[in-house]
Amino acid sequence: MNNVFVIAEAGVNHNGSIDLAKRLIDEASNAGADAVKFQSFKAEKLVTKSAQKAKYQNETTGSSESQYDMIKKLELDYEKHNELLEHSNSKGIMFLSSPFDLESIELLYNLGIEIFKIPSGEINNVPYLRKVGQTKRKVIISTGMATLGEIENAINILKNYGTTDITVLHCNTEYPTPMKDVNLTAMNTIKHGLKVNVGYSDHTLGIEVPIAAVALGATVIEKHFTLDKEMDGPDHRASLEPKELKAMITGIRNIEKALGDGMKKPSESEIKNKDIVRKSIVAGCEIKKGQLFSEANLDIKRPGNGISPISWDEVLGKTAKRNFYEDELIEL
Repeated sequence: MNNVFVIAEAGVNHNGSIDLAKRLIDEASNAGADAVKFQSFKAEKLVTKSAQKAKYQNETTGSSESQYDMIKKLELDYEKHNELLEHSNSKGIMFLSSPFDLESIELLYNLGIEIFKIPSGEINNVPYLRKVGQTKRKVIISTGMATLGEIENAINILKNYGTTDITVLHCNTEYPTPMKDVNLTAMNTIKHGLKVNVGYSDHTLGIEVPIAAVALGATVIEKHFTLDKEMDGPDHRASLEPKELKAMITGIRNIEKALGDGMKKPSESEIKNKDIVRKSIVAGCEIKKGQLFSEANLDIKRPGNGISPISWDEVLGKTAKRNFYEDELIEL
């Protein structure tokens, strides 16, 4: 991950349709994302049949069904996972999925998934973390609702069970996240406090916060997207549409370039402006041969291809070796 690794989070925005899921893969690839990510779960292993939905889920899908009923319709079986993996490969984009139960970890491992993306809700799930750690694959873990201590504990479990390559994503799990609750600088608190690579999983409306996260040092960005925010389903309204996703990734790539190497020196593009913008020591009036250079007869003006004004004190008191016209560059 030499560049910012951008994950286009399709999540459950496929609405249970394999064709819609493939279209999401196409759009993520077209937008320039590095990976497209879905969600892997068995409803029976994830929630009880009486579990209530979050407030935002009631607002987007209604309150007449339980959380179980809502997500049961959004499951992807092994064959669909494999079909989406193959389609992603054909589009040149990495296929990822967040497992939400032990069986789904096994499913993704058997598919050869390179990176396990751990969702925020599993950060305190000890059996889950142990099983992911045992895969010894790369891990990206979201940290919504978590304290620094909980994050550290999860990292220790993963490492103790064999996983060493871990990137931690700062995250807020409210959909959409209010700007006042983003707390983006907590990302670097995690980085410096736990000595880990960090990134940001965004649930705000718009694209400015993930771009800002890149400027602050995020190495991974994750963002939900959909084909249409007006579609039925729990996450569409808090997701980007394809044009917005592409604009976000363009912004990230621009900031990525703009960050540079951190060395303060003239850039290749600005060197040509140096003589035009900087100044030289010039004759402030007509100066005769043999006169002493002084503040009374010298000036500092553009262009900068003569003696630099950094040498002002060295020039003062020297003798003019020839005549100089007003504005002529001084020579010693």
